[in-house]
Amino acid sequence: MGGKLTFISGGVRSGKSAFAENLLVEGASAVQGRLVYIASGRAVDEEMKQRIEKHKLDRADAAWLTIEQPVELEEVLPFIQPDDFVLWDCLTTWLANELYTEQDGTYCIHVKGCMEEKAARLMETVATIQKKAVHFTIVSNEVLDEPVSNYEETRRYCKWIGKLHQMLVGISDDAIEMDHGLPLYWKKEGRVTVQ
Repeated sequence: MGGKLTFISGGVRSGKSAFAENLLVEGASAVQGRLVYIASGRAVDEEMKQRIEKHKLDRADAAWLTIEQPVELEEVLPFIQPDDFVLWDCLTTWLANELYTEQDGTYCIHVKGCMEEKAARLMETVATIQKKAVHFTIVSNEVLDEPVSNYEETRRYCKWIGKLHQMLVGISDDAIEMDHGLPLYWKKEGRVTVQ
């Protein structure tokens, strides 16, 4: 039997990262577990640099082991231990990074079957981390409330984030949507709570 899997989504600045961090810090402190933070963000511009620095400052009080992993999440597996409380922040950033990795000189978003392979590998990795860790929490942005984009690549991105959200919520013990700092549990302990 594996550990607990929690999926947390919400809009930008909804409080999802802080909620996820507090959830795992409380759990880890109760059993002296190790805190592991998997960061998928890349400091590609000044705003992203500032957001990354803010997240680091927010985690400064707890002893987080931070693993920078913008693509190929499976590469974190050797670092995950049985007593770990693992936070991955975030799925949406990872997806954007993966869609724009090159495969034979072409971005994955334009290669047939590329994202299907990455999604399958992601789900295997999530299952493996869940089996190893005490608690694995995945954070993602809720981007599907926006109007449909005129841009084909943006529509593909939204299609994939929707698929991945459904797949991850389907296997999660808890599924939480953050809104204005408040958690709404759509699924708790494997049961749908809101209908």
